[in-house]
This record gives sequence, structure tokens and C-alpha cells, in this order.
Amino acid sequence: MNPVAASLKILPLIFPDIYSRSGKSVQNIQDTITKIAEVNSWDQRIAQIRLIPQNHGTNEHPSIYAEIARLLYVPHLAADFAYIHEDPFYGREYFEQVYAATDEATAGFTKVMEAELTSVLVSNPRTLLVFRTIMGLTKGEFAHATIVAGEPIGLSPLSANKVDAMERNGTTTTDEQAKVAAKTLCQIIDGSLFGVPPGGLASKQAKPDTKNGWPSVRLFASNGVPFSLFLHQRHYGGAFRQVLDATSTKRGDLIEDAVEMLFRENGVPYIRTGSRNQGEIAARFEVRVAPAPDFVVFDKSGTLRAILECKGTNDGGTARDKALRFVKLRGESNRLGGIPLIAVLGGIGWARVNDALGPVVRDTDGRVFTLSTLSAMLEVAPFPSLIGLEPAPS
Repeated sequence: MNPVAASLKILPLIFPDIYSRSGKSVQNIQDTITKIAEVNSWDQRIAQIRLIPQNHGTNEHPSIYAEIARLLYVPHLAADFAYIHEDPFYGREYFEQVYAATDEATAGFTKVMEAELTSVLVSNPRTLLVFRTIMGLTKGEFAHATIVAGEPIGLSPLSANKVDAMERNGTTTTDEQAKVAAKTLCQIIDGSLFGVPPGGLASKQAKPDTKNGWPSVRLFASNGVPFSLFLHQRHYGGAFRQVLDATSTKRGDLIEDAVEMLFRENGVPYIRTGSRNQGEIAARFEVRVAPAPDFVVFDKSGTLRAILECKGTNDGGTARDKALRFVKLRGESNRLGGIPLIAVLGGIGWARVNDALGPVVRDTDGRVFTLSTLSAMLEVAPFPSLIGLEPAPS
């Protein structure tokens, strides 16, 4: 027996309150959920969900929508926290290449006087990545540190963009730029740049590999890092924090990018809305809700056929708040003559069914999709009639 069928059989036991209120029979409510769960197509599912208001009292609606959400939609939610976007700059291969060059240029971190570091940085600016990582500073923090080290002696500081260009692209570095970076590194590691921390604070150089300055660096470079220490640093610093921060824009656009790719590959006419075309959406399609939905879909004549909103979250409270957006969009959908409102959701925050996913199922009449069910969206009206209207990308 599949999981949905098994759940249907025990619904009255799990949710007896759903089946006993307002004089409705157990069979009637169970039949409603069963019919919705067992239909053969998304359009049939939508049709059955739309019957809920006329077949059941309003006090029963929240529990029914929540149960439909739990049975049919939650299993398809992806835990997107389990994945990261790849970025070659943060990849192991790139870092190990730069580390090997740094280790060789400094003779195992023994040639680390200011003049020696200056020479290394001029010859291979990428080595700043290793030195900065040893210091435990972000690019912005290191750039600010060069102000503290350089200005008293008339050296111009590095910008965060310059630091990034050196580490990522090996951008040509002048003697002065290399000197201010080298001086900053030396003053950080010997503790003279920022001074003794006040009570209750610890220096970032108190970490194991820099606690005693360059000798500590050489010790770990020669003998390796105990696994427990490696794990502690991951615990202390946050697993994957740097790459997650660096790819946050990609993560924010993950769902929208997938929808756009689906539309492009199947020739569906659409506009992906944004700050640049909010006015165009209002003028062209008379969509008055602000901000406009993430996508508007139209036919060959330019007639609006559907609006689509993407929302991702791994937090239940945030999902509840984001669900309110669909209430507003449902009102706009009705004002525009009942055009379909579609949701594409991601993240386990939507597993909160009572006041988050359930209401979205209600407001979209069940037109809720995830990355794993996205292709099925093309089976739902109006998409079958829109496929192929636009030329697919070559």
C-alpha cells in the first residue's frame, strides 16, 4: 500500500475533530480528501479542491486544506539546506593549488618576513588567499585592516575588490600594494595591529594555528591538523558559511531560475518580473498588485493567462508570513477574472501545513508545485495551450 493510501485509511483516527464537526459525516469529509488524493491528473485535483467550499462548512476548511497539503504536497518539498552552489573559487582544487604555491614560495612558511611576503605577493597575488585565510579575516575585514596598517606610514590601503581580484584572478599587484598587504599580515599575526582585546573578548589570532604566530602555522603545516580540531573549527566558524554567503544571490533565485528554464525550454510566453518592468506589467496586463507576481504568463495574442509566485524558506514561521502573499495574489487573480494563480515552493519551512502550506493550497486551488514536480505544471491549464508559442533557445 502506498503512503497516501495508508494515510487515507487512518485519517479519522488521526484527525477525529475534522470528521465530527458541523454535523458532517465522517464518510463525507474522508471522501473529499480521498477523491482529491486519488484523481488521475492535476486538473482533476484542482477541480476537486475547488469544490471544498461548497461541500463543507467554513470551520472545516483549514483542517481539510492542511491535510491535503500534508498528504500531497509536503512529500515533494526539497530540503535545500542540504545543497550548496558550486563556486570554483571556493573549491578544494583551487585552494590546494594556491596553497601549494604559497607553501613553496615561503619554504613551508619559514620565509615570512615583511620583505619576503611582499616579494611573494608581487610574484603571485593569489597567495593572499592563503595568508588571509590563515588570519581568519573576510575580504572586507582584511581590506579595512590595511587601512590601519598602511595609513600611518603613507601606504594606500587595499579595497575589498582589489583583495578579491588578487585572490581570484591573480590581478597584477604593485610593490606598494604588496607591501601594505605584507605589513598588515605581519602586524596581525604578531598581535600589534589591533592590540590586546578588552575583557570578555578574544583575538582572532588566538586560534590554534596562529596562537604563537608563524611558528604555530609551521607546526600545523608540517604535522597536519587533528580531526577533532578540524571539526571544532567547522563548528566554531559555521559549516560552508563563506560559500553560502558568496552564492546567496544564486540561492535566492534558485526557484525562479528553474521556472524560467522550464518556460524557455518549452516555448511558453512569459515575463519574469523585477524592479525594471513592474510598470510594464501593470500597463500591459493591468496587474495592479505590488510588487507584481514573479511571473506573468500570456498567450500569442498577449492576453494574460496565469500569474505565478515563487517562495522558498526553511523556516516555518517565515513560511507562514510568506503565505499571506498568496492571499493578496488570490484577490488579484479574482479581480482579473479568475485567472489561475500558481505557486512554486521550496524548502522544508512549507512543511508547516496548518497556517502556511494549507492556505497556499486553498488560495491556488491546489496549483502548488515544487522543484521535483515542476515539469507537471505544464500539464495544468493554461499551459498545454501555451507550449511551443515561443521559439525554444538554440
